[in-house]
Amino acid sequence: MLVTNNRTSMPVHLIEHITQNRHVPGILILNPDMSIGETLEELILIAGGSFDEEYQDQIVHLPIPQ
Repeated sequence: MLVTNNRTSMPVHLIEHITQNRHVPGILILNPDMSIGETLEELILIAGGSFDEEYQDQIVHLPIPQ
C-alpha cells in the first residue's frame, strides 16, 4: 500500500501501470486538512479492518467515508 500526498500525478501513474497489466496493492492519498494523529488513526483502522486486496488497483482519499 502506498501512502502519498501526491494528488496530481498518482492517478496518471496508476492508469499507466494498470494498462501494462500490472497491479498495485492500493494507493491512499493523504488529506492535508487532517492532523497527523487523525491520519495515523485512519491508517491503523484501515490496516486492521481491511480485507486482502480490498484496495487493489484503487486510489482512495483519506478519510475513507463510513
